[in-house]
Amino acid sequence: MLPGAAVRLADQGVPVDLAAWLPIFFIFGVLPLIDRLLGSDTENVDETAVLRVHPYLRWLPLLTLPVWLLTLQYCIAEFHAFGFGAAGIIGWILSTGILGGILAINPAHELIHKPGVIEQLCGGLLLTSVGYHGFKIEHVRGHHVHVATPQDSSTAKLGESVYAFVPRAYVRNVRNAWLLEIERLRLLKRKPWSLRNEMLGWSALWLLSLLAIAAWLGMAAAAFFVAQGVAAAASLEVINYIEHYGLERAQVAPGRYERVTHLHSWNASQRLSNWLLFNLQRHSDHHAHARRRYPELQHHDDSPQLPAGYATMYVLALVPPLWRRVMDPRARLAARVAAVAN
Repeated sequence: MLPGAAVRLADQGVPVDLAAWLPIFFIFGVLPLIDRLLGSDTENVDETAVLRVHPYLRWLPLLTLPVWLLTLQYCIAEFHAFGFGAAGIIGWILSTGILGGILAINPAHELIHKPGVIEQLCGGLLLTSVGYHGFKIEHVRGHHVHVATPQDSSTAKLGESVYAFVPRAYVRNVRNAWLLEIERLRLLKRKPWSLRNEMLGWSALWLLSLLAIAAWLGMAAAAFFVAQGVAAAASLEVINYIEHYGLERAQVAPGRYERVTHLHSWNASQRLSNWLLFNLQRHSDHHAHARRRYPELQHHDDSPQLPAGYATMYVLALVPPLWRRVMDPRARLAARVAAVAN
């Protein structure tokens, strides 16, 4: 466990503020190297048989719930116990938030697309633990409907920097989640401020968690709980930036766009990243077939292809000139391929 390794380093004499950054260094420094060494996996399994042959794969995303909650509890307790300086506080918040993106938001993304009650519940709990429970609503009812159009808050425009995109996406997606839930209740002839409002329920659970942490370890720990959630949500939006940068669906009539296909999201085939992220990088097929479970997702050679896995692309996105130099020509080529396909 990366947070535990960071604590052990501090116990062995490494400056605490430096040790707090260990998870960040490993995820964005070491993993990309291993990712490159292990190469790509473009093999497609038989989607009708893989879960029958390996039924345990269906339950792996559910197991991340106890793993993440224990990790989060540990990180909060160590934040309270260690005397971090300013650099250490920032490092521990970012480290915990990035882990939250991997262990909470990523499996939640898999679960909220599935119809099972247990999967929906666990997905909601994972997202609430990072305070981004609106993703459960906006992602399914908003993003998947409007992806690759100007109406989508999670599709970055060609030339837009990640620093402009992330705050805009964060604010609009939270707002959209409330509006979508209010609209759903209106159609059911229910009042917005009723117990049927899913956003109210998850928000109440998040607030109870915040109060429990404050009672347990004090206000600083509660502030850390809020901050790690913001960091996790921001990391998600950076991934959204990577997954959809510069891609558009053709408008076929005023306000109407062509059907979503595997040509409208970026794909990546790096073996290790897909192992760690429940095949999230096969994002092109996910948007074309949103109900497919992660072991069933397919690789498409003609999908827009990222030049590296998400960890590498995440770092690249933080340097806009380099990002645009690498990605803008690929985005323009993807647009031409999609136009020919139409």
